[in-house]
Amino acid sequence: MSRHFGLSIVAATTLTLLVASCSGEPQSSGSSSPSPSTTASVTPSSTASTPTSNPTPTKPPVAPQRTAAQLTKALLALDDLPAGISIDPDSGDEGDDAKMSSKDPKCAKLVAYSNADTAPGSKASAFRSYSASEQGPFIDEGLDAMGSPAAVQALQNSFRQAIRACRGMTLTIPGEGRSPITVREVSAPKVGSTPAAVRYSASSGPLEGLEVTMVTTGVQDVVVSVTVMGGAPGDIEFLTKAAVDKATKTLGATSGT
Repeated sequence: MSRHFGLSIVAATTLTLLVASCSGEPQSSGSSSPSPSTTASVTPSSTASTPTSNPTPTKPPVAPQRTAAQLTKALLALDDLPAGISIDPDSGDEGDDAKMSSKDPKCAKLVAYSNADTAPGSKASAFRSYSASEQGPFIDEGLDAMGSPAAVQALQNSFRQAIRACRGMTLTIPGEGRSPITVREVSAPKVGSTPAAVRYSASSGPLEGLEVTMVTTGVQDVVVSVTVMGGAPGDIEFLTKAAVDKATKTLGATSGT
């Protein structure tokens, strides 16, 4: 499964993913007060009308060029998490063998997202896995720099549409087995911009009982994804908020709501 925009079931995962997790609209950096050139004058004019010059178009703010090193610093560290949680020593390794599949063409986009190593269109990415014990909960966090807030919004909208179009897939984990997975959109924590959340549940087969919840949301030009398997009901909300707060503080971005 995906290290970011999808699940990483073996490592106890998203989609990074993805993915997570976006109003995505650039924030205005100018002052809200009118400038002298646009403020109406109260001084009488001696001419009937005075031609006005066209204002210079304002260029939208350019998103910073993120690097993998910068994104890695924005991932949750142990100091940001409750005691008892440790970092998976294999965090960031590629090559997760768990895969989603489906014969339903309506699920093609979600299958692609789930099996991707990074969010589609990602310019730079970082990933980390955590666990509280051998029994879980197991947590994955991914950050993907998309190049612009608009790209984040487009990805979030596409991911949400993919979730709503698909009702079930098949999960295969080498050495563990193959089981049908139900797909259900769930309420996402209200953090970041345009958050989306999905829950994958194995209802039968050798993986029966497995349940994974993934949230993706935007922090300016970055998609934050948090995936949790096991744990308490409030874990996904706490961890998503912590991830968004850390990314916002470290990357100097405004998360929005």
